Amino acid sequence: MSNEHKTLQQLASFLGAELDGDPDCLVQGLNTIKTAKVGELTFLANPNYQKYLTSSKASAVILKPDMAQAYSGNKLILDNPYLAYAKLTSLFVDVLSPSLGVHPTALVHDKAIIAANVSIGANVVVESGCEIKAGAVIGAGCYLGQNSIIGANTHLYPNVSVYHGVSIGQQSTLHSGCVIGADGFGFAPDPQGGWVKIHQLGGVVVGDKVEIGACTTVDRGALGDTIISDGVILDNQVQIAHNVHIGEYTAIAACSGIAGSTHIGRNCTIAGACGVVGHLNIVDGVHITAMTLVTKSISKPGVYSSGTGMSESALWRKNAVRFGQLNTMASRISALEKLAKDKD
Repeated sequence: MSNEHKTLQQLASFLGAELDGDPDCLVQGLNTIKTAKVGELTFLANPNYQKYLTSSKASAVILKPDMAQAYSGNKLILDNPYLAYAKLTSLFVDVLSPSLGVHPTALVHDKAIIAANVSIGANVVVESGCEIKAGAVIGAGCYLGQNSIIGANTHLYPNVSVYHGVSIGQQSTLHSGCVIGADGFGFAPDPQGGWVKIHQLGGVVVGDKVEIGACTTVDRGALGDTIISDGVILDNQVQIAHNVHIGEYTAIAACSGIAGSTHIGRNCTIAGACGVVGHLNIVDGVHITAMTLVTKSISKPGVYSSGTGMSESALWRKNAVRFGQLNTMASRISALEKLAKDKD
């Protein structure tokens, strides 16, 4: 389906949704329920926005079956409106068509292996032994190190740095400024003073259909590889340390950091600004809420949090004092319980 006006019937067929309304209603774009205009389609996924249904100017709304009666206009009905919206964005996105071939300002080593139908932008550097497979798009200013591999139909946005010995799978997306394969933070303390660098001898393996956000860093392994499995999504400004292994379809939000040699399972979510210390194992299906500090392995799927929620500063300071008294209070309570038991 091309990026042009679509009828509700076309969209219903694309989604497998029930259509209630005018099948010939034309849709030219998507918008929020509060700001949608005539000719636009919106969705209701969060019940808090139900109050905007009656005032929305959208030409149609995507709704759950139990919400269908709350709206009298054109609607597409299915169980997961948010997922439907996500799928529809592919129909309305402006698809940019990069120029095929190698830009005259790119520096491509004569021992690099370049497929015939790739796009290599201005000022790109491709080192010896690097392989760029069919359909790949390499944005302006990217650096691809020796013996690195860029998979078929993978897109590197401008100024991505891929160090030597890094393998990136097919249909993956790396956004501007991300760095794949930098040295991990490995140093041994020297009793004579200072630090001795541990040279990082491994690489990075990034799977298929992975998305890595702007200015995110994935460090190479010290021994063996850092592994980002198929379908993983990493937000902007995420730090993945050496020899971390992230399982399939796990998502990590912005400003989170995963320390070295930690293994994270499949289908996990890690919210923003979380920290995970090194050498831990986190099983499949774990969900970690924002700003949580994970200090021990997690062996059971579920939702995990740490820290305290926001409160007024004066109250927070009082509570902080109480935190320091908890051990003493617990000891006193234990002593009182023992005394009461002895009396019984």
